[in-house]
Amino acid sequence: MPENKQTGKPKLPRRRIQFGLIVTVGGFLVFLIGLRPDFFLLDRSPVLGFIQIAVMLVGLAVMCVGGYICVSALWIGRKFSIAAELGVRVISTGFIIAVFSGFADIFGLGSHPYPEFIPYFGEWQARGFQIAEGFIAIGILMMLPYSRSPLFNGNTPPPEKADSKSK
Repeated sequence: MPENKQTGKPKLPRRRIQFGLIVTVGGFLVFLIGLRPDFFLLDRSPVLGFIQIAVMLVGLAVMCVGGYICVSALWIGRKFSIAAELGVRVISTGFIIAVFSGFADIFGLGSHPYPEFIPYFGEWQARGFQIAEGFIAIGILMMLPYSRSPLFNGNTPPPEKADSKSK
């Protein structure tokens, strides 16, 4: 693993972080196309319909993948902690909540029953989507590597174990 010559710490994989940020920004643009197509002169209806909700969810999925790529690059060859592993699952749970709240009418859980089958993104669906985004943000924060032990960087065993192996 390449190290910084001045500090002796491992270098961050900048290309991977840049790629993750580009994916995240691209996902945000796709999300905006679904949320506000009139910004891009693509507006065809006054309400959010099935296609717009689907595009929003695709954009959210791409943002989740981009965020995962960025934050996982910060671990620099080390194993994820238990909190980071749990954070990945919280991100996935948040996305599933977003899918079910976005497609509530289609799954038969929404306020518009099947005979009037016009998918409608209402107030409760928007709240569910916001809660899902909160779960995703918490999951990303859980994935951050908060502490680094100066004695153990994940590649070499701690000094006690190295001494016992040499005997």
